[in-house]
Amino acid sequence: SFTREATTLQRLGTHNQIPRLLAFFEENSEFFLVQEFIDGNNLRAELSLGKRGNENQVIFLIRDILEVLQFVHQQGVIHRDLKPENIIRRKTDGKIVLIDFGAVKEVSTQVFNTQGDVVSTTYIIGTPGYMPVEQLRQNPMLSSDIYAVGMIALEALTGSYPTDFVDSYTGQVMWRNRVRVRSDLMSCLDKMVAYHPD
Repeated sequence: SFTREATTLQRLGTHNQIPRLLAFFEENSEFFLVQEFIDGNNLRAELSLGKRGNENQVIFLIRDILEVLQFVHQQGVIHRDLKPENIIRRKTDGKIVLIDFGAVKEVSTQVFNTQGDVVSTTYIIGTPGYMPVEQLRQNPMLSSDIYAVGMIALEALTGSYPTDFVDSYTGQVMWRNRVRVRSDLMSCLDKMVAYHPD
């Protein structure tokens, strides 16, 4: 329910790098959330297509996102829509802030009839290129968010959009021929974007 998801957002908002939920209410079968404004630019502004980031920048980016994501996962929550547009670099301190959690989107995409029955629901929450196969099959896991972070890192390293290096037939992420990185980073990225959640 909307109230349950809003309560989850309230709990998550206790972290300094997740917007605080200031209020939530329902009016005329519409759901409304009032969240803290985060002054900054989303990561899309930093990831220009065709521009490649260096290894150290990407390692710091992965670390910064995962530090916040660790808290989210400790709360038993899967973000489900991690992508550059949902990650803001706060102006005041340069820290990463995660926004726009998919669980609330799931509630708000339900369509009700006049009797209050759900007549249609959009089940797949996420963005092509950042969603692993288990999420596409409507079974998101904590590892699904790790996959998304890996794809963001590969986008930063290669300057290419994630759908450009996912094999449409096998679902495997084919990125090694696009950029050379040190072996430990290569192994880490391979594990993050592995086809199988295990």
